[in-house]
Amino acid sequence: MRLRVLSVLAVAGLALTACGSSSDDAPADGTGAASSGDGLTGSLTVFAAASLTDVFGQLGDELEADNPGLDVVFNFAGSSALATQLTQGAPADVFASANGTQMTVVTDADLQAGDPQPFASNVLEIAVPPGNPGNVTGLADFADPDLTLAVCAAEVPCGAAAQQVFAAAGITAVPDTEEEDVRAALTKVEQDEVDAALVYATDVRSAGEGVEGIEFPEADEAVATYPICALAAAPNPDAAQAFVALVLSDTGQQALQAAGFRSAGS
Repeated sequence: MRLRVLSVLAVAGLALTACGSSSDDAPADGTGAASSGDGLTGSLTVFAAASLTDVFGQLGDELEADNPGLDVVFNFAGSSALATQLTQGAPADVFASANGTQMTVVTDADLQAGDPQPFASNVLEIAVPPGNPGNVTGLADFADPDLTLAVCAAEVPCGAAAQQVFAAAGITAVPDTEEEDVRAALTKVEQDEVDAALVYATDVRSAGEGVEGIEFPEADEAVATYPICALAAAPNPDAAQAFVALVLSDTGQQALQAAGFRSAGS
């Protein structure tokens, strides 16, 4: 399964398909994979929020293992950038956003084939380098001009959530850098370029010993709910449906929770 950043191309001659799978659409075995004929074939292109990189990569591997003729290709980036690419004509089969706002950009353009389905939620957490050299203790430190701090740009979901928690805490943040997606902010911490970054709790977990996490109570003021949908012009509609069903299935939900995501209703 290859992780690939896709260029924006014009959509031409793409067929309509059904969408908006729910967990009821998943087969009894819980895999979410299509069961017809010789299995799924061709290429499946999934546009997904950067915070889904690890767990969606795992699910893509599972779908490929069940369907040897299928090649799952991911475009992981900030949800706002992905929504823009889709509205500008980039071909894709599935879109998974880190919040409803960017999914609405896609649905307002009538690019979805059905109602998007919420499949997970997430909250912010402070990531610091091992040993916490900046002695960061909580969200209030993001107002300290003596620290080097990273957040996500306001137009992407993790940045919008950051603005919400700062407002809830009455903090005027003074970040030194605003990154294009949450993984870029996390990388700043992993490379010891900042004293702290505001990322998702799942990103702290995925980094392992590369970072330390600091939870803060205001995080619950900005719970991000993630929706997913197959796209109306999906080049591979059967595979699109299968991937959505896999994400919504027990298998997909267990993988998401193991990665630190909350259930969609949390």
